[in-house]
Amino acid sequence: MAAIKKHKKLPRSFYNRDPLIVAPELLNKVLRCHDGRAGRIVEVEAYRGADDPAAHSYRGKTPRTEVMFGRPGHMYVYFTYGMHWCANTVCGPQGAGNAVLIRALQPIAGLDLMYAARPLARNDRQLCNGPACLTQAMSISKLQNGLDLVLGDTCTLVDDGVPPPEQPVRTTRIGLTKAADYPWRWYVDESAYVSKK
Repeated sequence: MAAIKKHKKLPRSFYNRDPLIVAPELLNKVLRCHDGRAGRIVEVEAYRGADDPAAHSYRGKTPRTEVMFGRPGHMYVYFTYGMHWCANTVCGPQGAGNAVLIRALQPIAGLDLMYAARPLARNDRQLCNGPACLTQAMSISKLQNGLDLVLGDTCTLVDDGVPPPEQPVRTTRIGLTKAADYPWRWYVDESAYVSKK
């Protein structure tokens, strides 16, 4: 697939808003890494600090959640189920503990590296169709926790001119026991790369 030719890094002001606004606007933006791997965001979930019992930051700042309370535009990476990494973007205002989980990508560049990182994937769809799959495919781990996406040293989020869908699908979040009824998940309706429709 062709590499991204035109792109614009998302400014800090993009992230410095309520996660319920940021999340659907992240759809069709591109997560790009310095080694050429890139994927279009097709599924996200919002987490809203003290207003959200499912958020890691709900009970306040801890060593694990410190990044969530920092400046918007940083990456919050956490370990789950004792085996998987998940990547989030921190949203403003600073101190709120908000984030948006990136749940699925459509691979668009560097697929050879993605397959090397995910040798069990049988096709392009399986490379990044879930939060743990995409971090494996993009080689995102605790090393990227706290990474400034605006400066974009290792990874960044860019706008390559594809707008968010006018009417994204909105559903409840997946795999939660707390606040499972909050409709804070969005995905691109026509995308075959969504983790679950």
